[in-house]
Amino acid sequence: MSPLAGISSAYAPRFAEFAFEPAFTAAVDQHVAEIRERLAATTPGLIPRPPHREDLADYAIGFLDALTEIDWREPVGHDYAVCRLTAITWLVRHHGLLQGG
Repeated sequence: MSPLAGISSAYAPRFAEFAFEPAFTAAVDQHVAEIRERLAATTPGLIPRPPHREDLADYAIGFLDALTEIDWREPVGHDYAVCRLTAITWLVRHHGLLQGG
């Protein structure tokens, strides 16, 4: 399974929390913006261009490796890693990065 597919499968259920957790929603939105900026997936216009699937997958692998190194375990609530992984999932879903392969 690709890293993006695995992350999306695990963190897409967190989207349901957006309806009743506005702080979580805002945090994920900030993480989406930071990931886009890190991957240079922005353009001068108001609508950022979608990230490249390969770039996001490479970023996700590096992030997962870092979590493994610190022996991270998913908490019940929301920490930095949960927000980041949910943001990766949002980008994957929003831009259809799993479609066509």
